Amino acid sequence: MAGGAAPVNGLISVIVTTYNREDALAAVLRSLARQTDRDFEVLVADDGSGPATAATVEAWRARVGHRVEHLWHEDKGFRAGEIRNRAVLAARGDYIVFLDGDCIVRPDFVVQHRNLAEPRAFVTGNRILLSPDLTARVLRDGLEPETWSFGQFVAERLRGGVNRLSALLKLPLGPLRQIRAKEWKGARSCNLAIWRRDLETVDGFDADYSGWGKEDSDLIVRLINAGIVRKDGNFATGVIHLWHEEADRSALAENERKLAELLKGRDIRAKRGMSALRAKPLSVTEAGPA
Repeated sequence: MAGGAAPVNGLISVIVTTYNREDALAAVLRSLARQTDRDFEVLVADDGSGPATAATVEAWRARVGHRVEHLWHEDKGFRAGEIRNRAVLAARGDYIVFLDGDCIVRPDFVVQHRNLAEPRAFVTGNRILLSPDLTARVLRDGLEPETWSFGQFVAERLRGGVNRLSALLKLPLGPLRQIRAKEWKGARSCNLAIWRRDLETVDGFDADYSGWGKEDSDLIVRLINAGIVRKDGNFATGVIHLWHEEADRSALAENERKLAELLKGRDIRAKRGMSALRAKPLSVTEAGPA
């Protein structure tokens, strides 16, 4: 079990994964610009988007008020694990927070993750889901749910605009945050914080997973195999998840097979992780979108 809480001192790196959804990305960057904790950087991990995403990042670069970098590779299908690894290698912070490009954060998101950080532990957060209608209104009308009061969310819950309210609550759970210390299920990379040194131990995400599904579970399992425990960020770090259509799941069965094989053993290192990228730098075509 990990020791006592030890908040991060210094820079936190927030890695935002995105793919051809610049309206949602703009809302996420806007919410990051509102953070009360100012000691962080943003790395947009772009899984092959078109030029509009690069333009969105550039438009928000000065407005976020911190280092904002755009990491991109060619669109060869879903390769979120690999582009996240590229972003980790480019990050300057010792503590990495992974966030999806359709997850809006409230102003205390960074500071909550900073305060929950603990040696030899990773922190998994939760989320509320917005309905298709409310998502459309947020993006079309420029609504800013990161600023809403709890009462406004209650009103949206009554209208069917959000699926739950619990992720918005703040509770001092203390030791209960590690009650699922060795449980990999339910942990998602849309709201996940990991020490850089622990990512180095397991060699980051496994890019051997191609197509949507289970690459985040694979990472969590290997972290636990390495003796790094899970700490729940529920009732502290909840994010506001914009609705999107279901991803192509044609690769899910094969990815589930790979995960099942991992669960049979005690492997720690990714088959194709960050070390593979160090050995093979970005090609000219992968250095940025055309």
